[in-house]
Amino acid sequence: MTFDLQTCAELLTHPQTEAVPGAELRPRIAVIGGGVAGSTVALRLAQQGELDVVLMEQGPSLVNGPPMCHLHAGGNLYREISDAQCLKLLKQSIDTLKLYPHVANVRPTVIAVPTRDAGDPLALLPRLEKVRAAYHALVQQDPDNARLGAPEDYFRLFERTELEALREAPLPQQPECPEHWMIPLAKTLDFDTVQWPLVLVQEYGLSLFRLAASAELSLAGFPQVEVMCGTRLLNVEANGAGWDLHYQQGGVSRTMTVDYLVNACGYRTGTLDDVLGEPRQRLVEFKAAYLARWPDAVGTWPEVIFHGERGTPEGMAQLTPYGDGLFQLHGMTESITLFKSGLVASDDRSAQPRLAPELEAKIVRGWPESVVVQRSRAAIAHMSHFLPGFISAEPGGKPLFGAQQIPGTDPSLRAADVSFGRHRYARTEIVKASSALSAANAIIDSLAEQGWLQGDERPVPMLERDAVVNRAVELAEARHYPPQLARPSGMK
Repeated sequence: MTFDLQTCAELLTHPQTEAVPGAELRPRIAVIGGGVAGSTVALRLAQQGELDVVLMEQGPSLVNGPPMCHLHAGGNLYREISDAQCLKLLKQSIDTLKLYPHVANVRPTVIAVPTRDAGDPLALLPRLEKVRAAYHALVQQDPDNARLGAPEDYFRLFERTELEALREAPLPQQPECPEHWMIPLAKTLDFDTVQWPLVLVQEYGLSLFRLAASAELSLAGFPQVEVMCGTRLLNVEANGAGWDLHYQQGGVSRTMTVDYLVNACGYRTGTLDDVLGEPRQRLVEFKAAYLARWPDAVGTWPEVIFHGERGTPEGMAQLTPYGDGLFQLHGMTESITLFKSGLVASDDRSAQPRLAPELEAKIVRGWPESVVVQRSRAAIAHMSHFLPGFISAEPGGKPLFGAQQIPGTDPSLRAADVSFGRHRYARTEIVKASSALSAANAIIDSLAEQGWLQGDERPVPMLERDAVVNRAVELAEARHYPPQLARPSGMK
């Protein structure tokens, strides 16, 4: 969302009351921003029968933004984050799959520590054991929590001798056990570039496009929800009990009055904070992932993560498979996924960190083709250090890119959800997509505590997988991405 910041000087000076709207009126809640956080908040609000919900999004469809591709069910991509964050991400990921059952790309992730890295793969074991125990407890508490396979299979170690044997094994038509998933990697990996053992863990992929389709189709099942895409918020004013929203849609300016406001503007969250006079400290980071087509790829791949020191030339390398030889690549270096001056902080003058103009231009206007090719080839070369055959891959299309906010000052924070302002105002502050539901539930809890809800919750309509996939493919193609990004693994 962008805003006309010529706000009247009287903003937020009106007397404010916390009285719930009268029984004859249904409270109206506006959610500003239709990304994964805003769409999920709107969906959870829609389940509360007593509320009317308006979801306002500047873009043409829901759930754009940073290049999500991984369901962080345990946080094993990030060895630097706390165990508490890992356990929170595990629970959030399971809950996300309950709300959006068609968004997971069901395949494991392999974690490798390079020989050039100072880390030790065995140092990962205490965390893995703790996460597995927590997952086991969640499944015992509710069998429906078993969304990541059997708890005893949450992770598995593979020694070099095992992969040497798997290198000679035939490729399965469809992987049916951990060993099957390791065969394509065994046939391609330079064994001398990694420390042993490797870890296979049940962290699945996450489809941005199927999540967008799921949110759109689910919201359409609630008549009390108004989804307003192609809508630009111009200004917000306090009106005593709630908010007057001034916006533009289809070239026409209008005003809407709401009782409660949810700021789900993603990396532009601070812009609305500034309009409302709500100071907040946060970071914003611009990131990109790249597509590559690898015609020599064989078999059905797991995701593969090679750990590394962030921001150095040996930063983490991430290989995400989509089928038909299409892969998504991250390389946590400034020449690939990260950018010089790509991490910026708010200051005393504004709650909105300011990205460099050239990065903001990439978000608004897209990328020069030469930069796409240059960074895609850098990502391919980065991965080919471990998988020498990958050097034959070619750039596979425009990058997935965007900026994410990180509340506070810690750039390693990954498990964050929501904070609340002074007056009928909440802001979602998620870093990972799996935290969106946690943010939504916190807002529901806050409204219930204030007496706005009576606990009459409605189920989300069940969606057919084919309907979700078909809409996801339409969204991918409309955004000029390959349809493989929208389809489940192995689906043509």
